[in-house]
Amino acid sequence: MKQKLDQKQVQKLVLAPALQQAIRLLQLTNLELQEVINQELEENPILELEEDNSQEAAASTPSGEEIKPEEEIGPTETSPDEFDEIIFAAGFQDYFDEDIPYSGQGDRERVPFENVVSRRPSLWDHLNWQASLTFFEPSELEVAEFIIGNLNDDGYLTINPEEISARLQLPLEKVEAVREKIKMFDPPGCASLTLSEALLAQMDSLNLQDEVARKIISDYLPYLQRADHQELARLLNLSLSELKLHLDLIKNLDPAPGHKYSEDRDIYVVPDIFVVKEDGEWKVYLNEEGLPRLRLNQYYSQLVQAGFREDQETTRFIKDKMKRALWFIRSLDQRNRTIYRVARYIVDRQKNFLEQGLDHIKPMTLMEVARELGLHESTIGRVVANKYMMTPLGLFPLKFFFHKSLSGTYGEEVSSLRIKERIKKLIENEDRNNPLSDDEIVDILSRENIVIARRTVAKYRGQLDIPPSHIRKKKFMMEEVT
Repeated sequence: MKQKLDQKQVQKLVLAPALQQAIRLLQLTNLELQEVINQELEENPILELEEDNSQEAAASTPSGEEIKPEEEIGPTETSPDEFDEIIFAAGFQDYFDEDIPYSGQGDRERVPFENVVSRRPSLWDHLNWQASLTFFEPSELEVAEFIIGNLNDDGYLTINPEEISARLQLPLEKVEAVREKIKMFDPPGCASLTLSEALLAQMDSLNLQDEVARKIISDYLPYLQRADHQELARLLNLSLSELKLHLDLIKNLDPAPGHKYSEDRDIYVVPDIFVVKEDGEWKVYLNEEGLPRLRLNQYYSQLVQAGFREDQETTRFIKDKMKRALWFIRSLDQRNRTIYRVARYIVDRQKNFLEQGLDHIKPMTLMEVARELGLHESTIGRVVANKYMMTPLGLFPLKFFFHKSLSGTYGEEVSSLRIKERIKKLIENEDRNNPLSDDEIVDILSRENIVIARRTVAKYRGQLDIPPSHIRKKKFMMEEVT
């Protein structure tokens, strides 16, 4: 075996740094973009905020000195066209194009600091705090912290007590004793292994002595899942009215005791696009609230235009930073243009939806928008990712407008969202004594010139979180029992 050097020529696609930056900016929300802009302002002295240099007369050097023209500095070894792109950048002051309408340019009232809510304690923080007040023996506190650390968001223990005992090298009886105490913490039922155990722990915590309810939880939960109330009443030798009293108690228990402390709470969204109707026409505005307006630093721009050369290192630094600033501003401008074009197409396509509601929404795909706008499908996907549009009908993610279509009797396209809404309304208005089956829904839709398969109806019904007709009928019967 010997070492040698080989040289070969290959062709491959490489994303230029500027293109990578443009792609990255395209999929950012306004809040994320604001962080990127602030970071770029810190790293690149060529960029500055517009309000920091609003008076052009004050655009002088940091020390107040006058920039000399090139002939006073002396001859330069650099060719005249080496800085053509940079000199062009000096005139590229703002990335906000006048052709793109923006919203939020005026000063808005700041949110009072008192309205900023601090972080709520998590489930694990809340339980650990109670454990520190309950367990004073170090080994018990160690077990408690280990158990609490292995709870999921719903409060269930994700590891067997036997494994905890083996890992901590402590008796299983001690682990179980600590776990039983944690189950009585607030919220009760945490550290349970099963749904039955969690519900029974809550009954113990509330001192509920309903033995029938305990028996249902212990032995007959599958019947509740199937809503088979008649069979459950027969097994317990109860009437439906008596069974209903016990079921009402069980319904007040929480199957996910830790959920109220989970991080899944309301998320406030800042819309990226505003759609309003003005003078009978739908207008699209990009939301620039909170986004800094950028410009190139006048000192460095004049420095480049004057042909300033002190040393090669300074020259390379200014050149690199100027190019980076130029590409960043161009990428921001291209991002805004692309988002506006996509939003404008969506509004033009969905005018009937904006004016008349969900029954008039039209199907639309990424491929269709990409073809109409002359862009790649992946570009459209990045535009709609995590972007929101504020309309007179409410706030919608851009992904809401992209969905599949089904064919009508005469070949016309029908939106899947429209079909889901129709299925939902049919079930809401159905006869409670005779709920609509999936086949009956198919027949009704076919009479409305919508061609759809039964399995598609079942899929859409599942996505709407609506149970099958036989389960709905059993629930209706139980609700009518007095």
